[in-house]
This record gives sequence, structure tokens and C-alpha cells, in this order.
Amino acid sequence: MIAVLGECVADAFATRLPHQDELALRVLPGGSPANTAVALARLGTATRFLGRVSGDVFGRLFLDHLSASGVDLSACVTAAEPSTLAIASLDGDGQATYSFHAEGTADWQWGPTELDPGRLDGASCLHTGSLALVRAPGAVAVEGFLRVVSARATISIDPNVRPSLADRADYPVARWCAVADVLKLSQDDLAVLCPGVAVEAACDTWHAAGARLIVVTRGADGALVSLDGARASVPAPKVKVVDTVGAGDAFTAGLLHRLDVLGHLGGRLDRLDLDTAVDAASFAVRVAALTCEVAGANPPWPDRLS
Repeated sequence: MIAVLGECVADAFATRLPHQDELALRVLPGGSPANTAVALARLGTATRFLGRVSGDVFGRLFLDHLSASGVDLSACVTAAEPSTLAIASLDGDGQATYSFHAEGTADWQWGPTELDPGRLDGASCLHTGSLALVRAPGAVAVEGFLRVVSARATISIDPNVRPSLADRADYPVARWCAVADVLKLSQDDLAVLCPGVAVEAACDTWHAAGARLIVVTRGADGALVSLDGARASVPAPKVKVVDTVGAGDAFTAGLLHRLDVLGHLGGRLDRLDLDTAVDAASFAVRVAALTCEVAGANPPWPDRLS
């Protein structure tokens, strides 16, 4: 089983109505960790979601969405605070930009007693990242939880940088690598975190800090895989892109799913070699590409992969 810790976000896509001074909002369940949990479950990996979920109308939407994909919700916390809302707009290439309504919302209010390690029972891997690791007050509790459970589970982190909500200094990636076994990030994340630094140099810094496997996604150019400094490029299949919403989260799910199937989760990736890491990343780019072919964060079920 893989556990995913983090936020659920209501993604509201804005469309201006013709001849009216109005916007129509189409709301879809999102949030990077929640998207990853859904994608993992759809691929057939037993998945448990650890989230603080509001009791409002958006919270019920999240729970229905996660449950419909087969995600275990037994470790969720019912929260009194409202859900986080993201207003999304798409450019001509299907790339989304977001403005967030996130102050005082449910996702960031984690307390130490809510993150009992018992919630991880049976999980070989814990994935987290995005805003859960940077938004106060819960970020401190989340990072402490990672340190505790790293003794018994593989730790995967995706910074999923959001410059509109957090500064570069809020992303202490090198410190996170002290507990992370897998670090996945995008080339856009890298540009914010390490401006002007070559990807290879950034990877080497984070390897030295402790992360064994680092994967940098490059959109249509695929991904770079770096295992203890040994590197390889993985191409992406050509697809007709509707939008890229959730593609990075689908990639993370594909990577962890494949590593799990191959028996590498549950420890420090000690037996992982570069060829196997490339195999996992190659599967992941297929999952991400299929997600780009449909609107929203709608990762594939196994029949679309065959």
C-alpha cells in the first residue's frame, strides 16, 4: 500500500459568458496529493489518503471523487475549516495558472495528534509534497511526521512549487532530502528553486543531501532520471494535448506504482538500479501523456494503458 499525505483543492475553471458581465465556474476536485492518490488507485495500487477534508460542499465532492477511484479514506480527518479553492485559467497550450483562496482553510491545520503514525499501518511508501510541506501551521507537523515514518516506509516528495503562495525560501529541498528517497519535480519547479543552475548540478546537490532517486519532468520532452548521479533521459509519447492539469501528479503515481510492482518500495531503494528506474519513469510518462489527452486531472484506468 502507498499512503499519500496532503491537500484537496477545488479547481474552478473560469469561462466568460458571451454578452454578459459574468464568469461561469466549472469546479473539479484537485490538489496535487489528492490527484496522485486517485491516479495510484486507478492504476491498481492500494492507496490510502491522509488529508484534512472540510465538511463543506467541496469536501463532499473530494470524498466522492477519491472513493469512486478506490482510495482508502480511513485515515482522513474531518475538518471544520472550509476547503481550499483554486481559480484556474488555461493558456493556448493547455497549461494552467492558478490563483488560490487558501487562508484559514482545512488543508494546512495539521496538529501532531492528527498525524499518528498508526495511520500508516500497512503502507510501504508515503508520498507528500506540494503545499502540505510549506503552508503554516501544518507544515511543521507534516515534516516531523516524515522523519518518524521514514524508519519504516519509502518517502517520496514532490515540491510542486507554487510561487503565488510560497517563496523560494519556503522550499528547503535539501533538508527534505535528508528523509526523502524519491524526489520528483518539474523543470518549472527547478527554474524557481535553482535559477541558473544546471539540472545535473541541482540533482547532485540533492543526492548529496540524501535522495537516491531524482526525476525531473520536462513536459513534451519526457523526463530526466538521476539515480545517485547516474543519469538517463526518457522520451515522452506524442499525444494531442487537451490540457496538462494533473499530468505531473499522474507521472508521480505512475512512477511509484511501477516501483511498487517491481518490489522496490518499503525501504531505501537499496536494490534499485538505473535501468529499473528508467523503466519506472517510462511507464510514468505514458500515464502522464494519457492524462494530457483529457480535460482536468483525470488519470487513466488500466484499460487505457493497454
